[in-house]
Amino acid sequence: MDYRQLRAFIAVFEERNITAAARAIHLSQPALSGSIKALEQALGTTLFVRQPRGVEVTDDARALYPEAQRMVAEASRLLSRFRGDRERVALQLGVEQDISSATVKKVVLAAAAITPAVRLQLVTGCMGAARVASEDLRCEDELFLPLHSDPFVLARPLAEQGGEATRWVTCPAHPSHQRLLTFYGVAASAPVAEADTFSLALEMVAAGLGAAIVPESLAAEHPGVHAEPLPQLDLRRRIGLCYSAQALAVEGVIQLRDALQYVVAK
Repeated sequence: MDYRQLRAFIAVFEERNITAAARAIHLSQPALSGSIKALEQALGTTLFVRQPRGVEVTDDARALYPEAQRMVAEASRLLSRFRGDRERVALQLGVEQDISSATVKKVVLAAAAITPAVRLQLVTGCMGAARVASEDLRCEDELFLPLHSDPFVLARPLAEQGGEATRWVTCPAHPSHQRLLTFYGVAASAPVAEADTFSLALEMVAAGLGAAIVPESLAAEHPGVHAEPLPQLDLRRRIGLCYSAQALAVEGVIQLRDALQYVVAK
């Protein structure tokens, strides 16, 4: 059982399709199938059952999957450690709007400590080989590695804690706006102010213009607002790493993905 076999296994497990898995890790189908067969022989069990459209995973495959992720992440970390700075490669990573500092820090620490072979370059917006974004900004052809779930909260000016919110600052252009209409109700048609991003909305809240529904991670980092749970409403967004299958060919993307999987699993 080796690193290549485990990577092939993870790809097939995630894609549920031999052709798609081979494309994702840039192997020929015969080579990938051979790796899976060798792994099954080494373990003495069947991991996948071929179906007319894709494969079905067995119980043994489900048990192996988290262990394989951990082992591949460890192997990537050790490989990077002994290669040293001589083989550092630049990895440009986009950071979308409304991502908390805590999340950016998690990604930077993963790149710096677990994959030292990567020289991370952070850029703003939908750029780079991969990007940190909320799932509602994920493109159709992108894969998504969730990092954490972020609940929405009610953000008020510090001087206006408690009571019913009647003046709203909304983000009508944001992909999450439709989900928030359940809470705003008819008041959404007459907000006191509007913003393109949650971060800008928080600045308006801190200035005393009104209240807003924003992700908890952003409200927690703003000193000028008070955050409260949404009464009788559980709305969340998922924040993670967005990347295309083609981006896996960019040196450093696989290492960063594996490093973040290791951090999330801890």
